[in-house]
Amino acid sequence: MARVRGPLPPRVSAPDLPREFETAHGLGPRADLLGTRVASLEGHVDAAHSTLSESVIAEASVDSLDLTGATLADVEIVSLRATELLARDGRWRNVAVDGGRIGTLDLSGAELDSVELRGVRIDYLSLRGATVRDVLVADCVIGTLDLPLATLSRVRFADSRADEVDSDGLRAEHVDLRGLEALSYGRPDSLRGVTLTHRQVELAASDFARAWGIDVQD
Repeated sequence: MARVRGPLPPRVSAPDLPREFETAHGLGPRADLLGTRVASLEGHVDAAHSTLSESVIAEASVDSLDLTGATLADVEIVSLRATELLARDGRWRNVAVDGGRIGTLDLSGAELDSVELRGVRIDYLSLRGATVRDVLVADCVIGTLDLPLATLSRVRFADSRADEVDSDGLRAEHVDLRGLEALSYGRPDSLRGVTLTHRQVELAASDFARAWGIDVQD
């Protein structure tokens, strides 16, 4: 059997959503919603440890949306504008985040499986210590991508860019960064298991040399 060359693509499924939804104008801690369209979110929203299934969060504009420890399954988040989205230690499966602007997206310690981020502008994206499988990041602009101690498998970036990537302690398998234009890598010596283009390696040569203790002078 021929060996597969190159990183395996993520297996991402669109959220399985019903044709009709109930409507909810708000979220609270430990909410349990099924087949619901959540609308009119604003201000500071505490939905920690909630369970959302086959639901949509549509065009919210919030200072803070707290989904710490929440479980999202077959959920679509559309055009979210948030100063911060806190989803530490959450579990996301078959989740699509489409469009919007997020200051801080904190997914530290979260478990992500079949997740797509598309067309989102994020100032700070933290996946510190997260377990990430089958994730696609497409057409996104990210300030800082924070990956320390994360475990990534079958993750692909497409037509996206980031100012800084911190990969300290990253464990990666089939991680395709060829579609990520990054200005700098904080710890390029932690990129074992990722795929880059020749051009990306050339542009990051100074970062690589510095990580390996090489003094480059003309």
